[in-house]
Amino acid sequence: MAAALMPTLELTLLCLLLRASISSMDVPARQAYVMSVVPPEERAAAASVTNVPRSLASAIAPTFAGLLLERTTFGWPLICAGALKLSYDFLLLALFHKAEAELRLDA
Repeated sequence: MAAALMPTLELTLLCLLLRASISSMDVPARQAYVMSVVPPEERAAAASVTNVPRSLASAIAPTFAGLLLERTTFGWPLICAGALKLSYDFLLLALFHKAEAELRLDA
């Protein structure tokens, strides 16, 4: 989100490079969460079901970014994507902590 607010191209690129370097950190956490709450015999199917929406969202996103950039030159696609990513990460964190607490209670 900060990249949309940077005053120079260099700072914008730095923000985008930093983001790219940590952009997939949620994948192992999401996969671990799914595997912890799904029975072993359903894990392969659950893994594919959770990966499909992520792939579809990354394919559709450029359309929405293009529509936003048609209307304004401000970095709304970066702001919107950052807000969605933060929401997703915090929701994943909350769900993972809940599952972890339930696993401790079962043990």
